[in-house]
Formats: sequence, C-alpha cells, structure tokens
Amino acid sequence: MDKTVAFFGLGHMGAPMSFNLVKAGFRVKGFDPVADLLDHACSQGVERCVSPQEAVKDAEFVISMLPHDTAVESLYIDEERLLDEIEKTSLIIECSTISATSSKRLISAANDKGLQAIEAPVSGGVTGAAAGTLSFMCGGDDSSVKRARVILQHMGTNIFYAGTAGAGQTAKICNNMLLAVHMIGTAEALQLGVDNGLDPKVLTEIISKSSGSNWSLQNYNPYPGVMENVPASKHYAGGFMVKLMSKDLGLAQQAANASRSYTPLGSLARNLYGLHSLAGNEELDFSSIQQLFQESC
Repeated sequence: MDKTVAFFGLGHMGAPMSFNLVKAGFRVKGFDPVADLLDHACSQGVERCVSPQEAVKDAEFVISMLPHDTAVESLYIDEERLLDEIEKTSLIIECSTISATSSKRLISAANDKGLQAIEAPVSGGVTGAAAGTLSFMCGGDDSSVKRARVILQHMGTNIFYAGTAGAGQTAKICNNMLLAVHMIGTAEALQLGVDNGLDPKVLTEIISKSSGSNWSLQNYNPYPGVMENVPASKHYAGGFMVKLMSKDLGLAQQAANASRSYTPLGSLARNLYGLHSLAGNEELDFSSIQQLFQESC
C-alpha cells in the first residue's frame, strides 16, 4: 500500500491537489462522478477508477475534496458506505469544508470501525492548490495529523493542528467568513474609487501600501484587469464559486447560532453573496461580488 492514494473530488481544488501528489511520486487512484473531471485528471497521471470501492483498494491514504456535508456523508457512511471498504491501516484525510457536526460524525464513525481519520480543510484557493502552497487546518487525533504530514506537505506549505475533531472546520469557517468580509469591502472601495475617476490599478497600489491593505486586494483582486491570472481578469471563471462561499457563510452562521456568537458582518456577507447567487452568478468566482457594486451604479 506504500505511497498509494485514493482521491475523491477532482474539481477546481481537488484536481491540482492530486496532480501535485502525482508529481511527488505518489500513485493516485481517482474517482469523480463527473466524467469530464475524471478525464482531465487522468490526462495528468491520475489512475482512473470506475467506483469509489476500486479507488480505496490498497490505498494508504484516502483524500476527499467534496462540496458539502451530504456528499461527504453519502460517500463514507450513508450510500457508498466506503468505511466498510477502506483498509484498516489507511488514513482518511477529509479536506472538504463541511460543518463541524458532519466532520465529527465521519471521524467518529471511522474510529468505530478501527480506522484513522482527520479533517483538513484548506485555504489558498485554486492558485494555492496548483502551486502546492495551501494551508491545512487539521482537526482530530494529534498522532493521525502527524502521520498525514507526509502527504499534506506535497500539497501545502502550512499545516496547522487546530485541535480535536471539529476544530479544523471551525477554523476554516472563521477564515472564510473573514475572507468574504474583506472581499466585499475591497470591491466596494475599488468601485467607489473608479466611480470617482480613479484608475483601479493606481488605487490598488495605494491601498496595498496603506492601512486598508488585505489579502483580497493584493492576491485576488476583484476588479477586472488589475491583476493577471486571477478570475476577475478571466470573466470570473474558475476559482472559488459563489455558491460555495454562500455555503461556507451559512456554516458560519450555524456555528454562530449554536454558540450564541454575534457576527453582524458575517451575516451581511451571507446575505450579499446569497443575493448575488440568486441573480444567476452562483457558478462565478466569489470575487465577482464586484459586479454587485458595478450594477448598482
């Protein structure tokens, strides 16, 4: 089983993550129900599997990058019942952004069957996935997280241990809530400048050296033409879709309700992304929130 990886979810994030494992010398056995995604992955060295069960055979590591709770629980517990097929010596590394409740259910169910499992949601976007510079926010048994480092290090540069099961997912939704807030603020500020005659590139340069600087402005600029190789300059194609950001903001609000926390900006961000999604933009990158301010002018 040495260096064999089963990989589930070969979309915008999962595909480049799996490619980096292939480059690092791992045997990667992939499965995705979307034929085009699987075809693309196989063209880059991922081995084609016709079922999840085939993918996990002889796999030392099982990695999943799926869109939501239902997909994860269906794969491992409810429909495919993959926990019954995975080798007892394997390690499950669940990289999806899901609720802490769902993540705890998976890890607990895996442990009950004598399997090791951790959560390791990521930050860094498609660019980070391609470059192998993701940040992993791990939750679960400390020894299992240490074991996972041998493979996570080929997909990311930062591997954090957040705590027990659920802690990694909590860290991720806090991060994404803040990401949404400063992306919206960045789009709003850039549009205000443009509407008052400023060049968005000049304004970006000024803010990036001033107190308003942030990751969205400097690394993922939402204004078209300001920065090359980001979704804003590709008609907002690819990247982290609006519907996924809306999902994550919903998870943040669920967590806030459960802990009686107050997140007024997070709540506003969820509403704005929800409205943007309902307007027909759910498949666009989340930086397309810039259009909300352009269209309102």
